[in-house]
Amino acid sequence: MKTIRLLTLTTIAFLGTAFVSAQTADEIIGKYMNAIGGKELVGQISSLYMEGTMDAMGNQGTVKTTQVNGKGFKQEIDVMGTSVVMCYTDSMGWQINPMSGNYGAETMSDDQYKAGKDMIFIGGPMMDYTAKGYKVELQGQEPVGSVNAYKLMMVSPDSMEAVYYIDPETFYLIRMVQKAEMMGQVMDIVFGYSNYQKTDNGYVLPYTIETNYGGQFFLVSNYTKVEINTPVDPAVFAKP
Repeated sequence: MKTIRLLTLTTIAFLGTAFVSAQTADEIIGKYMNAIGGKELVGQISSLYMEGTMDAMGNQGTVKTTQVNGKGFKQEIDVMGTSVVMCYTDSMGWQINPMSGNYGAETMSDDQYKAGKDMIFIGGPMMDYTAKGYKVELQGQEPVGSVNAYKLMMVSPDSMEAVYYIDPETFYLIRMVQKAEMMGQVMDIVFGYSNYQKTDNGYVLPYTIETNYGGQFFLVSNYTKVEINTPVDPAVFAKP
């Protein structure tokens, strides 16, 4: 009887801890959404267009990003006359990547598509994540530079994992890490977010994004132009 009672108390303690963690994760995500403008404001954004400069391992170029909420995400990079295109829609993904020897549009592998398809959502997966079928777990705090950031593990409905680091003072997202397939290799891709600025409608975005592809390739995007809710032809996401 004593053993059964001990097991019962242990189970209750475990469930209580899990419940508290889930509540804390919800609270952190809620503060993140408030920091970038609030769910109501983000929910009113149908499209987002951004353009700016790109530094790819010391080579200068341009970057353009087009996003239609829930429908498509397309990024176009041009560095030294070489164009790289990455596109996700609500049903498939395709890319043009001359650096891997592919000069035509290729359909993404299933895993690569699943790893990046949440980029079609404005506000990211944390916008209505429960309704979208994501699960979240608070994994304590971890240093990101000088910031002791909250560490959130999010798992998509396709069982794809990504770790999000949120500044406990500003509640901005400052880092995201996920495994993805790039050029035939599975690697950790680390995104660093900084230089947050408020747009004309109150939406707050990181205007600087650093991307580290497994320590092999580095990109730094500095956005200088942002347009919100401008009409976007759906054909822009069609595979050539």
